[in-house]
Amino acid sequence: MNRSVVIAGGGLAGSAAACVLALAGRPVLLLEREAAQVPKICGEFISAETAVYLQRLGVDLNLLGAHRIDRLRLVRGRAMVRSKLPFVGFGLSRGILDEALLQRAAACGAEIRRGQTVNRIRTGDDLTLELGGGGDIRAKTLFLATGKHDVRGLRRELRVAPEDLVGFKLHLLLSPAQQREMAGHVDLMLFAGGYAGLQLVEDGIANLCLLVGAAYLRDAGGTWIALLQNLRQAVPHLQTRLEGAVQLETVPVSISRVPYGFVHVATPADPVGVFRLGDQVGVIPSFTGDGMAIALHSAALAASAYLEGAAASTYHRRIRNDIAGQIGRAVALYRWARGAIGQSMLMQVAAWPGSLGLAAEFTRIAPRAVARALMQIRS
Repeated sequence: MNRSVVIAGGGLAGSAAACVLALAGRPVLLLEREAAQVPKICGEFISAETAVYLQRLGVDLNLLGAHRIDRLRLVRGRAMVRSKLPFVGFGLSRGILDEALLQRAAACGAEIRRGQTVNRIRTGDDLTLELGGGGDIRAKTLFLATGKHDVRGLRRELRVAPEDLVGFKLHLLLSPAQQREMAGHVDLMLFAGGYAGLQLVEDGIANLCLLVGAAYLRDAGGTWIALLQNLRQAVPHLQTRLEGAVQLETVPVSISRVPYGFVHVATPADPVGVFRLGDQVGVIPSFTGDGMAIALHSAALAASAYLEGAAASTYHRRIRNDIAGQIGRAVALYRWARGAIGQSMLMQVAAWPGSLGLAAEFTRIAPRAVARALMQIRS
């Protein structure tokens, strides 16, 4: 089967690219490996940039029940810094958000195939996608939007080995008292081995997302249950928040060795016609909460480059110009904040008026870059 454009991956980046292409009247096939939405490891914090992209694409966060967030509590031990966020954000589970954007892509005219795995991609004059269950699809252009999962034949080339980190994500139903305490807030808790974030999403549900060093996990007992028990003792604020909470999933979603800091560098060896999106083009530390914005930004840039007839290499240079500095600064901030001295200094800096706005300015996509990309999306 021959296709002009195929998108591998139906997360935010893949679905957004499908929307842009379909709205421009281009036939597009999107392949999503999951037959239904599954939990994804994500802080589920929607930044102002992300919200603007979603609105432009036709996704209404209020209709989806997103929780409005405009305040931050930064906690270390028994010390706490409270601050207004420099923008209004939202909390919404990825299951609801991803499904809404995938359905929006279908409504725009994209063909969606769910439960379809891409096992391998062979490059040449055409691109050949080897599908799970047998069969191939040949395409002139591929938008690679498989998130943190690499596909054989087009794996990311990492210049630095991933750090030995483990991430966890779990949904909880907090007690009514703690739901009231969390309303409008995101709590970011620092501890010796990493950090944890807690915020409300829809329907009073809270997302607990944390990142720890593998050594810390081993010392805590090596299991999720042992780690959570350890953190309840090490982080009094978290213990308070979890009193009376009901765990909504049997086990958390987990991931390890995420290549934070990765940014794709276009080379003459890159296959012609392959546009990398989202985590396939750049991975920002979750500490800064801007991964979803990068995914949507890359989708808008890649789709507009394709529509204007630009080469994939041109797109990759554009996206690198937009995100490389941002990701580099976010990595530096994250690594600094992992150590005890850095955490202590971060608490002091965060207490200064305007410090959060400055941090957001340095770790988010530049407004002018967002404005340029938004202009390419037809509503």
